[in-house]
Amino acid sequence: MTSAARATGALATLSLWLAGIGLVAMTAAIAAQVFWRYVLNNSLIWSEPASVMIMGWFIFLGAAVGIREGYHLSFDVLLYILPPGFKPWLHSLSDVAVGGFGLGMMYYGWELAAKVSNNMMASLGISDAFNFAPIVVGGFLIVIFSLERILRRAAGLHTARFGDPEPVEEN
Repeated sequence: MTSAARATGALATLSLWLAGIGLVAMTAAIAAQVFWRYVLNNSLIWSEPASVMIMGWFIFLGAAVGIREGYHLSFDVLLYILPPGFKPWLHSLSDVAVGGFGLGMMYYGWELAAKVSNNMMASLGISDAFNFAPIVVGGFLIVIFSLERILRRAAGLHTARFGDPEPVEEN
């Protein structure tokens, strides 16, 4: 479990770095568009579709890392009503549901990409399928990180939840 936690930790770190780089790149593209439009009285036709595509990447990469770190939404009312012994089971059930959502993202994202793969984005000259790649990759990462959370809990390791003072250890 230790090596798997290190690997998913490295994957999460890489995802966050890529998301951060994407955020900066999107901001630069929008700033360039504003400069070209209002200062040079011209327009960059590629900036808006490229920015939307980049935004998809940093949203879905960041969301997947949020799953790993325990920052996903949860409905905790039952945790306050049921005895403490039920908590790990409910946490795991939540992770199974989130992982199932990730599987749905992968499947339906792939279907959407396949349906539009023959369409080209005129401004970028690439397939419209690239707009759906972040959904597929984000879904894959959500499945991996949800599985890691379930296995960590089964192994008796600390598994972060929203509001926990302890971060996810990589051991």
